[in-house]
Amino acid sequence: MCGIIGIIGNAPVAPLLVDGLRRLEYRGYDSAGIATLVNGSIARRRAEGKLKNLAALLDSEPLEGTIGIGHTRWATHGRPTQANAHPHANDRVALVHNGIIENFQELRDELTQKGHVFETETDTEVVVHLLTENLNQQMTPREAVSEALVRLQGAFALAIVFAGHQDLMIGARAGNPLAVGYGDGEMYLGTDALALAPLTNKITYLEEGDWVELTKESAVVHDAMGATVQREIIQTAVSGALIGKGQYRHFMQKEIFEQPGVIGDTLHSFFNPLRRSIEVPEMPFDLGNLPRLTISACGTAYLSGWVAKYWFEQLARQPVELDIASEFRYREAPMPDGGVSVFISQSGETIDTLGALKYAKDQGQKILSIVNTSGSAIARESDMVLQTVAGPEIGVASTKAFTTQLTVLACLAIATARARGVMDRDMEAELSSALTEVPARAAEILNHDEAIREIAQFVSEARDVLYLGRGNMYPIALEGALKLKEISYIHAEGYAAGEMKHGPIALIDETVPVIVCAPSGPLFEKTASNLQEVVARGGQVILLSDKEGIAKIGDRAVMAIELPKIHPFVAPILYALPVQLLAYHTAVIKGTDVDQPRNLAKSVTVE
Repeated sequence: MCGIIGIIGNAPVAPLLVDGLRRLEYRGYDSAGIATLVNGSIARRRAEGKLKNLAALLDSEPLEGTIGIGHTRWATHGRPTQANAHPHANDRVALVHNGIIENFQELRDELTQKGHVFETETDTEVVVHLLTENLNQQMTPREAVSEALVRLQGAFALAIVFAGHQDLMIGARAGNPLAVGYGDGEMYLGTDALALAPLTNKITYLEEGDWVELTKESAVVHDAMGATVQREIIQTAVSGALIGKGQYRHFMQKEIFEQPGVIGDTLHSFFNPLRRSIEVPEMPFDLGNLPRLTISACGTAYLSGWVAKYWFEQLARQPVELDIASEFRYREAPMPDGGVSVFISQSGETIDTLGALKYAKDQGQKILSIVNTSGSAIARESDMVLQTVAGPEIGVASTKAFTTQLTVLACLAIATARARGVMDRDMEAELSSALTEVPARAAEILNHDEAIREIAQFVSEARDVLYLGRGNMYPIALEGALKLKEISYIHAEGYAAGEMKHGPIALIDETVPVIVCAPSGPLFEKTASNLQEVVARGGQVILLSDKEGIAKIGDRAVMAIELPKIHPFVAPILYALPVQLLAYHTAVIKGTDVDQPRNLAKSVTVE
């Protein structure tokens, strides 16, 4: 979860850039860097490790310049070295980047044939060369960016400066957030308002597909089609909760909309874009020779483990035991010699999960944890930690923590399949590429949530709601029901679609919305049959599917939400978003406390 800041003005910007990066250090602290223009030429300072290392470097090697960009980086692809740190640059262009360029390899091959020489394996460097190629074609910086953005596929945010252009900075966003700040003879770019808080209280949030030309005195915003547009300037409080919420009404809404960025950041921790492969850190156990994986967690984290069970068993042929952490140790389950236990927790402090971990440890298991807080109790007790890059999650109902947990688990499942020798190189590349598409597809969903808001009006009037799914959509049905219960206080249940006829079908009548998660794919026809059973009994079906699925059975639903067509492997990550949004909008309509629902706490530290 990297952080971006840019400043263009009249005073030296290096100290201000570093100060802004300090406020963004929670987003990434494996390396950091800044670039400025000094007498029209690009100058950079970059350092691996925490931001203090960059600050020390700047003390010994100061940077002049009144225009500059900065970046603080979480361990995205490549080791956290100076060479891999942002900004990426040549003698004509410098830029900082959050996100994933999906068509990186295609662009790299094209540019290599034109004589460009790449120094890293990162996807970011391809943007530098693409812009340089456009400049070599006698385009202006504005034209070069406009042409390049049309070529880029993925979810990303960019801040760019050009050699010889002392009064120009360009920012762009697709999926990942980017804000413009207005000052007195200065203009700013930032990942969020927090980075810009001491500099200005006038903020514009760029909309999806926007890009902006900044000078010291102005900001000209263009939409995705290149047309000049006006975006609202918001007066913010320089401190307090509004900064954290940005333009959003609730933290939960903000965190839902952060998911394209944080999924991409988390994926970057494991994905090698050049080889289209997943690379996990060296483990203190052999992923290719495990008698059993035991996954344990609570609440939403437990449901991420449930999705992972499908992935590990189907893709890696790895036996998996799944347990609710609060029950696991009291079952006194026998643990296999050489087994590995996986514990999942956003906070890393969940007391039931910690208790289950200690039981597994006492039984001689190696411990692998997936947490969002590196110094947490669960992390400290583990043999290996894989960290999600979700950033702070304030809303009690887990959203971005869930989808980043799924992202880590998907990468781990692929790595396990490869280690066990049951996945060939072509399949790994196919699944890895499918993962890289998720941030951009997630952004598509989030930018069209009006339909979900309309459905929420219908759902808000119900007393009972059912969610159905098959295969790895079953845990998403459970997650949808959990979200609706915890923030709207409407009774909801999730079921495996094939289980409806074994009891729950008795609950269905014309007052019960039935939300069906059914992407087209191997299990679609089975799910369609279960949907027909619901319709025959008067159930009010709300269908979540892609264009192909809606074309087949959408006429049997009272409402449908069309989602992007994606690989069945990554469908659980993407389908989590509409069920989150449906719960959110329903809760807003009912007037409940979305961020702090009754009787719930963010981190459960008591049994």
